Amino acid sequence: MALSSISILPLLLVLLSASWATSASIQDNFIQCLDDNSEQVIPISAVCAQNNSSFTSVLNSTAQNLRYLEPSVPKPQFIFTPLNESHVQAAVICAKKLGIHLRFRSGGHDYEGLSYASEIETPFIMLDLARLRSVNVDIDDNTAWVQAGATIGEVYFRISETSKTHGFPAGLCSSLGIGGHITGGAYGSMMRKYGLGADNVLDARIVDANGKVLDRAAMGEDHFWAIRGGGGASFGIILAWKIKLVPVPETVTVFTVPKTLEQGATKILYRWQQVADKLDEDLFIRVIIQVTKAGQKGERTVTTAYNALFLGDADRLLQVMNQSFPELGLTRKDCIETSWIKSVLYIAGYPSDTPPEVLQQGKSLFKNYFKAKSDFVQRPIPETGLEGLWKRLLQEDSPLMIWNPYGGMMANISESAIAFPHRKGNLFKIQYVTSWYEGSQDATTKHTDWIRGLYDYMAAYVPTSPRAAYVNYRDLDLGINDKTNTSLSQARVWGTKYFKGNFDRLVKVKSKVDPDNFFRHEQSIPPALV
Repeated sequence: MALSSISILPLLLVLLSASWATSASIQDNFIQCLDDNSEQVIPISAVCAQNNSSFTSVLNSTAQNLRYLEPSVPKPQFIFTPLNESHVQAAVICAKKLGIHLRFRSGGHDYEGLSYASEIETPFIMLDLARLRSVNVDIDDNTAWVQAGATIGEVYFRISETSKTHGFPAGLCSSLGIGGHITGGAYGSMMRKYGLGADNVLDARIVDANGKVLDRAAMGEDHFWAIRGGGGASFGIILAWKIKLVPVPETVTVFTVPKTLEQGATKILYRWQQVADKLDEDLFIRVIIQVTKAGQKGERTVTTAYNALFLGDADRLLQVMNQSFPELGLTRKDCIETSWIKSVLYIAGYPSDTPPEVLQQGKSLFKNYFKAKSDFVQRPIPETGLEGLWKRLLQEDSPLMIWNPYGGMMANISESAIAFPHRKGNLFKIQYVTSWYEGSQDATTKHTDWIRGLYDYMAAYVPTSPRAAYVNYRDLDLGINDKTNTSLSQARVWGTKYFKGNFDRLVKVKSKVDPDNFFRHEQSIPPALV
């Protein structure tokens, strides 16, 4: 005999009451432990529980992927926003003592939401580093100490406030939290000149699995190696990075030249693949590929936009282009001479009249539902391959591909210099993205199936042993851990894609600095004994 809804209701109320009681108990015990273990007073407002009216706004504040804000995705029991380093130490000590799973975020850009959501382990709590965002620039020393919660845009702005001829070679999206950004490598428009953000880190401050604050000297070179490119949230909580500033000219030049299929995009892109990694290292030309409407009838076509930064003036740029890539047809009127800080705004997609001060806000330009993947290309994709690609892009609503060129400094740094391994031999990196604007399961299935099909199609044009991927374009399709007992063989499936030959060394570091696997998530590095 089926139970009536009347008889079920009291049971539901009991279960809900028990759930809230458990949540409240976890929170109360954690707050008491924080008070006992922090050197400085922790205000009540620093802890935000699910039943707090501000919980949703705090959770959503920097979360980028709406897929992981859906009601069906488990949320943290509460969010703790530390105000200083001792609060972070106390959070680690207390989470460990009370057996509570801990997630932490700096900018919320994890593509699979791993910094603020967990689909393999509940309950959990979240540490939000948004209040730790100081940027202290020392121009005389050509360095800066930047806290993990600062966005890369804030870092760029603070550097430019102090000097017009200094910069930092990191990400193109200005709202990236620098704490997590550098742990994956940190690509940017000066990578061909100076390498990655992670290549230009001199020191760091982290909280380890025992709640201790360590700098480079205290953590040792192996640990310091691992946090630069070895992926976020495996080896400790980044508190701050000491970064090396790099010289930039007072005048740089930017341009964007679009080419549709009807304008010969296929042949021009085939040529770009042959020259992009061999161009002058002062020149970075990425290709942004989208489906647009063209012609009087507004028919859909594929547009390839050549989006570039040149560390020099327009005259020298035109000389370089005429010699190395005349097929693009760059003209003087395409070129915009500007300052380095304004080039940051341009590359990030801000309107031309946007003042640099907007970078202080740390705001993302968009949020939506999306799924992303990545590849590294070592041989030019033939025109027939590109034509098949166009057919697949035209089947999707809002597809996006971004091709980032290699060469220059990226080819000169060893694969083992830091944990990030993707160096010499790569012509360019591909980022695949599909985005949508409603959260139904049907929509999610439709778009994720499409991008998986595209990824399968592209397998013929990329290396497969391993088929490499960029850890900051997190992709759980590559494989996930099983809570705390992931086997090494299981983790190696996705680990060698992200880290190639560096994966085994990362496991050794993890086994030494976090043998109990306190810092863990769906794709964290496991210790050897787990």
